[in-house]
Amino acid sequence: MPAGSAGSLPVVLEQITATRYVTPLREGGSLPGVVEADDLGTYVVKFRGAGQGRRVLVAEIVCAELARRLGFATPELKVIDLDPQLGVREPDEEIQDLLTGSAGHNLAIDFLPGALGFDPLAWEPDAEFASRVLWFDALVHNVDRSWRNPNLLVWHGGVWLIDHGAALWFHHNWPTADPRRRFDGRDHVLAPFATKLEQADADLAGLVTRPLLDEVTALVPDEWLEGEPGFADAEAVRRAYTEHLLARVAGPRDWLPDPAAATASAPHPGERTATIGGFWRAAREGGR
Repeated sequence: MPAGSAGSLPVVLEQITATRYVTPLREGGSLPGVVEADDLGTYVVKFRGAGQGRRVLVAEIVCAELARRLGFATPELKVIDLDPQLGVREPDEEIQDLLTGSAGHNLAIDFLPGALGFDPLAWEPDAEFASRVLWFDALVHNVDRSWRNPNLLVWHGGVWLIDHGAALWFHHNWPTADPRRRFDGRDHVLAPFATKLEQADADLAGLVTRPLLDEVTALVPDEWLEGEPGFADAEAVRRAYTEHLLARVAGPRDWLPDPAAATASAPHPGERTATIGGFWRAAREGGR
C-alpha cells in the first residue's frame, strides 16, 4: 500500500497558540492531549513537562520531518505556545500539573479527522511500502511500531506514520550511542511483509545526506536542546544527531534486520490491537 502524500517541507516550524485544552489521551505514555489553537486547527499535543521530557519532542521532529523528506506521509508539526491558565478548570490534578509544567512551547501534531488505526488484517501492505518503513525505523532506532501499537494511520487512502517519540533512544545516554547497533525487527508490525528490504536500502540510503539532516535538525527549537549534558550548546547537539545518523547510513549497514527471521506473532482475526488510531478516535468522539 503506498504512503499518502508527503506534503510540504517546512524550513521552520510554524508557531501557534493554544486556545482550548480538549481532552487527554490517557493511553499515551507521555499523556498527550487534544488541543485547539488560534489557527482554528485541532492538534495532538505532546508536552515538554511530561515525564519523558523534551527529548521525546526532539525525536518527534527529527524523525517525522526526515520521514517526510524520504517520501512518507506524516502529520504536519507546529510549535504551540501554552498558557498554563488553560488547565485551571481541568478537574484532574495530574493534568493541571502537566499543563502548568509545560508553559511555553510544546509540540503540536496535526489531528487527522476520521483516521483509522492501521491493521494489516484489514489493509495488507505491499512489500515495497513495508520494506521502506522497516528500513526507516531501523535507521532511527524506532522500537515502537509493533503489532500491539503500529503507530500507523489510514487516512484519505494513504498510510501515515505517527508517534516517533520512542525513536532515537540513544539520546537518553549519549556516551553509549552506537551508530552500528543492530535493529531488532522481530516485533515490527510490517516485518513479515518487508520482502524488498534490499531494494528499500538501495532507494533510501543515498537520500540521507548531511544537508538533509542539517535541515531536519534545524527545525528543533534551541530551547529543547540547550543544557544537554556533555554538549556546549544547542548547535552541538544538532551536530551529534546528524553525525550519528550519517555514520549509521554510511555503512556497512549490517544493522538492518533480516525480515526472514521476523518472529513477530501476527494477531488472529478478531483479536483487537491497541493503536494510537484508537486514541485519536476516542479523543474525537469523547472530546466534543
